[in-house]
Amino acid sequence: MNKKGWRMTITMKQWLPAAALTMMIAGATAVLAQAPASEPQAPKPQGPVVATNEFPPVNPKNFTAASPTAAEVNSFLKSIWGYDGNRAWEVAAILKTQAPGVSKVVVFVSEAGQAGGPKTTVFFTTPDGKHAIADQVIDFGAKPFEANRETLVTRANGAAKGATSKDLELVEFADLECPHCKEAQGTMAQLAKDFPEARIVFENYPIAEIHPFAYRAAAEGVCVRKAKGDAAFFTYASTVYDKQAGLTKESVDATLAAAVTAAGADPNAVAACANDAATKQDVDASIQLGKDVGVDQTPLLFVNGHALPITALPYETLKKIVIFQAGQDGISVHPPPTLTSLQ
Repeated sequence: MNKKGWRMTITMKQWLPAAALTMMIAGATAVLAQAPASEPQAPKPQGPVVATNEFPPVNPKNFTAASPTAAEVNSFLKSIWGYDGNRAWEVAAILKTQAPGVSKVVVFVSEAGQAGGPKTTVFFTTPDGKHAIADQVIDFGAKPFEANRETLVTRANGAAKGATSKDLELVEFADLECPHCKEAQGTMAQLAKDFPEARIVFENYPIAEIHPFAYRAAAEGVCVRKAKGDAAFFTYASTVYDKQAGLTKESVDATLAAAVTAAGADPNAVAACANDAATKQDVDASIQLGKDVGVDQTPLLFVNGHALPITALPYETLKKIVIFQAGQDGISVHPPPTLTSLQ
């Protein structure tokens, strides 16, 4: 396989986990395991369905596990699905498994206009009650995003814009050489416009294995910020994305120098700063922060700890989730009266 083909393969492998996460957040249950015939099955209406709470009566015999409780499962599902008024669900079973402390959760889910009637979604919870496993491991609990939110409030100290308060904090992990990250910048700009109450933070997450100049671009961005401030960093990052095609062996020097100049900094001083151990520590700390909160691809946006693959969600859906998450956290936001779409 040639180098170009290898790079495309790696990119797709990174993208697939994000797609699975997106589908669960958005409510498409096809990515989750289906319950076997011996477990509670959702009814199959004859005609078109609407979201409804009229599921079969719950049988107490289907609740054999002590943990989690139905209330905890409902709180978890509300956290990830509650933004969508077209979705209804019913916890049908919480079953012991042969693995000590591992429980199997069965949920009926219906969607307005969904063909084929309600679906059956299955996931497992771990003994510590902190994780759920479907196609991948995700945080679980009544407040599944709280731990990541606290971590990011404490440690996400990258360039920031918007509100000074961290009550509503949107943290973007991105790679300056990543094409999907470039695509996400229009979405991030729209979020800043629609949510002036939000503090928006950029954290470097260069994936050097497939983007050979991403780490250097991140390091120079750190130095631009040190020299000229946060606003200059965002000018630098925007220019790098605009000139991303120039991040090649032949033209990377000129490309990054142009971005540094656009930000009002000295290219020679920034290049020297980028090689300092302290600068590399800053970039490495941002990468480690991403790993600690579960970043598995770029770009990834955390809305008060709630991880969202920016480019895989329609903007209308993303905006609904931000509004819902803010409400869950007791934050009043005042977005435009109608949902806007990116052009």
